[in-house]
Formats: sequence, C-alpha cells, structure tokens
Amino acid sequence: MKAALRHPAPQRRRLARLIAIGSAALLLGGCEAMAITAFGVGASTGVAQTINGRAYRTFTAPVGEVKQATLAALGRMGIKVVSSKRLANEEIILARAADREIEITLEVLSPNSTRMRSVTTQGLLYDSATSLEIVLQTEKRISNG
Repeated sequence: MKAALRHPAPQRRRLARLIAIGSAALLLGGCEAMAITAFGVGASTGVAQTINGRAYRTFTAPVGEVKQATLAALGRMGIKVVSSKRLANEEIILARAADREIEITLEVLSPNSTRMRSVTTQGLLYDSATSLEIVLQTEKRISNG
C-alpha cells in the first residue's frame, strides 16, 4: 500500500517539469522571432535603435554634409527647427513637431565621419519611431546627394 502512495508524487513532478519546459520553449520561441526581426531591421539599415527613443547612425561624410542632409530631412518631414548650436566637436539641432521635442546631435569622429544621434520625447514618453525616421531620411538625403 505504501509503494502505491509514493508512485503518484514522482509522476506529478515529472508532469510539472514537462509543463514548465514546454511553456518555456513556447515563450522563448516568440523572443527568438522578435530578436531576429530587430536584428534584421538594424543590420539592414546600419541604424542602432534603442527603446528609450534614441536612434544612432555613423555616416562616412563630413559633419557639414550630414547637417545639411538632416535639415533637409526635417524640412521634408515638416518638422520645425528651433535652434542649432556648435559645441567643441558636436553640432546640436533642436526641433519640434506637434507635441514632440527632438534633439539631434552630430558628433565629428574624423574629418570624413560623423555620428548622428536622434532623441525624440513626447512629454515623459520617448518616441523611437520618429527618431529612427529622422535618421533614415537623413541617410536617404546623403545617399541621393
């Protein structure tokens, strides 16, 4: 009788382990698809995007050329430039679109390479889609001359 009572407990533990492993496998499968998609988007464009509303891209172009392309992209998007200032090796462009504040930093890495960072906020929230689109539109302008 005692042997019969001990037998169901190991079966329950085994079943619980199988359910836990199966659940983890299903959940991780979704993460893999999202990670591959995110990697593909970033790798294909050369743009690094973060969750906190920032998008980064390094251009093989002088800062003046990147700035002109950025201003043209903002104009095409209907985004109003509020100010532009130069600090040491950085050019900072502040812009506004509807209820969003946009800060674009162009950092001189060398005479022929410039790193661009775009940050868009909407109150306390970040808007990474707008930041990414600004970088992509700038890239398009540089590519087209």
